[in-house]
Amino acid sequence: MKRLFITGQSGFVGLAFERLREHAVAAHGWQLISAESAYDLLDPVALDQVLQQARPDAVIHLAGQTFIPEAFRDPAHTLDVNLKGTLNLLQALQRSGFNGTFLYVSSGDVYGRVDPELLPINEQQPARPQNPYAVSKAAAELLCYQWSCNLPWRIMVARPFNHIGPGQREDFVISSVARQLARIRLQLQEPRILVGDVDVSRDFLDVEDVISAYLALLENGQNGETYNVCSGKEYLIRDMIASMLYLTETDAVIEQDPARLRPSDLRRVKGSNQKITQATAWQPAIPMQQTLLNVLADWDARVAAAQAQP
Repeated sequence: MKRLFITGQSGFVGLAFERLREHAVAAHGWQLISAESAYDLLDPVALDQVLQQARPDAVIHLAGQTFIPEAFRDPAHTLDVNLKGTLNLLQALQRSGFNGTFLYVSSGDVYGRVDPELLPINEQQPARPQNPYAVSKAAAELLCYQWSCNLPWRIMVARPFNHIGPGQREDFVISSVARQLARIRLQLQEPRILVGDVDVSRDFLDVEDVISAYLALLENGQNGETYNVCSGKEYLIRDMIASMLYLTETDAVIEQDPARLRPSDLRRVKGSNQKITQATAWQPAIPMQQTLLNVLADWDARVAAAQAQP
């Protein structure tokens, strides 16, 4: 089997890859290689050691600083990790003799604010990042493109839009609501859900569909190309919360929390997945209701486990 190395294995998508190691990943002919020791993207020596052990045929680069409020608090660190860290990884791969496929995982956030009449967003839309996180991702995309022009590797960029599923941390809206619903049902908090701006829309995709898209790109994506990874559907946050209340048969008040409002928030987001579908035949497969049920069940278990601890 071909050897697949993933950076950021302890993150949301990395842990989902681990859960799918035995069936979805192996079914595509990949053996998931875990790092044998801790490493830091800003430490070239540690990267050299890890890659000499891993000897990958392909790399999916997930690791980075991904939380937008943190990027506003410390933009220099975000740029260091997401841009310089990517350069360090590419250089370490080159030193190791790597000659395979490299998938850089960017973000649909690089598009910035797009006029509603231009939706759905396709890859021809110019990148106009509006926060330090998106700036760092757009810069790393350009770095990867430059390398794709100068090396015999196959280097591609994926731009995932919002993705959700079990294991996501509570900083993200759907995960936050699911956690609060779990606490309400265990009578650990009042029937009140604190939210940010719920009258915005996002293009949500199940994390397992995201992973299947990345694996499809490893097989059939073209060198130097960028691909949206998205559902192609627009979901209003308020409607998503209403669905979660319905699925849990919970009656709760929705209350806006000023601390949860983000600067430069986009009103509407909807992507086009036409390019990746044409290139790889990938399509989203998991219905949104099933995704929400999985997220709710995950937070029920996490909250119950936390309460069971002495």
